[in-house]
Amino acid sequence: QVQLVESGGGLVQPGGSLRLSCAASGSFFSINAMGWYRQAPGKERELVAAITSGGSTNYADSVKGRFTISRDNVKNMVYLQMNNLKPEDTAVYYCNARVLLSSGVFRLYWGQGTQVTVSS
Repeated sequence: QVQLVESGGGLVQPGGSLRLSCAASGSFFSINAMGWYRQAPGKERELVAAITSGGSTNYADSVKGRFTISRDNVKNMVYLQMNNLKPEDTAVYYCNARVLLSSGVFRLYWGQGTQVTVSS
């Protein structure tokens, strides 16, 4: 069983910053790609940023230049540094991870989500 636990969400004023963290734990061989998604009320879940095990990244156009994704392969963690936050960034943020299990099968896991609210 693999678990992803997010932390770091909260309420912040426009222009402020937050850093989200996501820790992976459980029994697995390795983690391939990791990413952050978000879902605002009434909207579909969308990709925010993703990072491969080698460190290659991609971002949604709406967050380029403001958000930075990084990961610690030793600690099995992924981070999302969010700067210059805007009200439209308000959403529940989820991390995910494509995990290689000891059986040789890849599976995608999701965290439970953390709320980010940007408001004055």
